[in-house]
Amino acid sequence: MIETIHFYHTNDLHSHFQHWPRIHELVTTRKKWHLEEGESSFTLDIGDHIDRSHVFTEGTLGKGNVELLNKAFYDVATIGNNEGITLAYNELENLYQDAQFQVVVGNLLNQNGDVPTWLLPTTILTTIHGTKIGVTALTAEYTQIYKQLGWQVTDAFLTLKAHIDHLKDETDIIICMSHLGIQVDEEMADQFPEIDVIFGAHTHHILHEGKLVNRSLLAAAGKFGYYVGHVTLNFDLEKKVILNRHAVLYDTNELKESPNEEEFLNVLVKKGKDLLSVPAFTQSEHLQKEWFKDSALSSYFGEALTAFCNTECALFNAGLFLTDLHKGEVSHFDIHQLMPHPINPCVIELTGEELKEIYQLSLNESWPNLELKGLGFRGVVMGKMITHHFKVVDESLIVHGRYINPTDRVRLATLDMFTFGYFFPAFKVLPKTYYMPEFIRDVLIAYGQNNNNRNN
Repeated sequence: MIETIHFYHTNDLHSHFQHWPRIHELVTTRKKWHLEEGESSFTLDIGDHIDRSHVFTEGTLGKGNVELLNKAFYDVATIGNNEGITLAYNELENLYQDAQFQVVVGNLLNQNGDVPTWLLPTTILTTIHGTKIGVTALTAEYTQIYKQLGWQVTDAFLTLKAHIDHLKDETDIIICMSHLGIQVDEEMADQFPEIDVIFGAHTHHILHEGKLVNRSLLAAAGKFGYYVGHVTLNFDLEKKVILNRHAVLYDTNELKESPNEEEFLNVLVKKGKDLLSVPAFTQSEHLQKEWFKDSALSSYFGEALTAFCNTECALFNAGLFLTDLHKGEVSHFDIHQLMPHPINPCVIELTGEELKEIYQLSLNESWPNLELKGLGFRGVVMGKMITHHFKVVDESLIVHGRYINPTDRVRLATLDMFTFGYFFPAFKVLPKTYYMPEFIRDVLIAYGQNNNNRNN
């Protein structure tokens, strides 16, 4: 007898909810269809479902996303870096408290080296006909950042080997939910032929009909809910082998429009706004955003960042500011609208000569109009690079009014997105300290509150 097994999968939604009503309708309707046909189906999310740049996710700290997964009858989810490293330790601990699906992460431990109570390293799904499907999952190894937040991320492949050794004797099929990226997934397929399907994420790659690497079928559905993946396996129940496997993507723009899609989105925004509409501080003057020049707002944030990081100078881009900072009572919602980016502050330690080179790089005329995507940035354009309290005059570096020798050590406050080396390659290797779990909007709030306290 041949059993047909269905997997529906999403990944890297990043709280782009505009397609969610159609995704919900597709996966719930199909689950019902397959059950009526006597076929098993499972719905999986491969991580980065949440993104704190969306007001609903920020207001609920991701629990609203979990509720959406519950309502769509997901069976298993894993975490991406947006779940793992944009939430404080206790926030991630509580994120899946009400989850009605299994959370599987194979390479995450708590600070004591124990498996957190809210996740499973592996699980086994059982079909209607008793076929056992071993599930393992891996998340991206941002080792140092996880450590700073109180977690341990173990080596993905070493962990995977141990899990496969355990699962292969107990299951008929093995799948891996991988939030590691396409390149790592291909290496995984080469090294672990026991894996039948690798559901991929993280690099937002699109595999319209899957990709066969070694013995593994790779499947991935891009980003932002543009696609829903569907993998079908035909399994011989007597011989205990997969006869064939097939992958397809459904374009959510081509799916039937769900009723009240706009109302659904409005409800999410209203809920997030209501939760965040509590006072943060009172602002004494209106500060206007400027993307292509220095402004009072950029100076204000520069002071906030240097005060928080205890440095004399700072580097950031003016495109961070999406709205003005208005006069009067400022709510947490206002600040979220101003700076929705899940970006953390960072301090780079460098010499005067190295900072001088950074200043020269910051003058790149092509950067301000660059439409930056990713790295935590959720704005429109990069904007002018703001060199707060440092400049080069007549070949001399001046920091906060002091001339700095080439060998002098300087601490520069900046953004974690600049430490990945895309704009300032030296930042990738220079000594640095990340500040977590605070986002740059938290820095702004703290500064505004301190100003209020000083004025009272």
